[in-house]
This record gives sequence, C-alpha cells and structure tokens, in this order.
Amino acid sequence: MPQLNPNPWLFIMLTSWLTLSLIIQPKLLSFTTTNPPSHKPTMTTKTTPWTWPWI
Repeated sequence: MPQLNPNPWLFIMLTSWLTLSLIIQPKLLSFTTTNPPSHKPTMTTKTTPWTWPWI
C-alpha cells in the first residue's frame, strides 16, 4: 500500500513547510499595509427606538 509509505511525500512536505515558514512568510510580513488604520475619534450616534405600527 503506497499510502502508508512516508518516504516519497514526507520530505516534500517538510521542505515546503520550512520554505514557507523561513523564507516566504517573513518576506510577506515585512510589507506595510496599503491602507493603515486611522486614529480618528469614534463618534457615537444617537439612535431612536423603532415604533412598530402593529403594537
């Protein structure tokens, strides 16, 4: 049963995981966001309750 033999795919999986975590991920995380969050004060709006016509 070839599914139980870890030799062909285990090395590929470990290599791809290490490549992703050690090379690609730091490069992706170094990018700055294109739309940084602004520090505007939050404005609260006054809401009025809804009056249901059938009550």
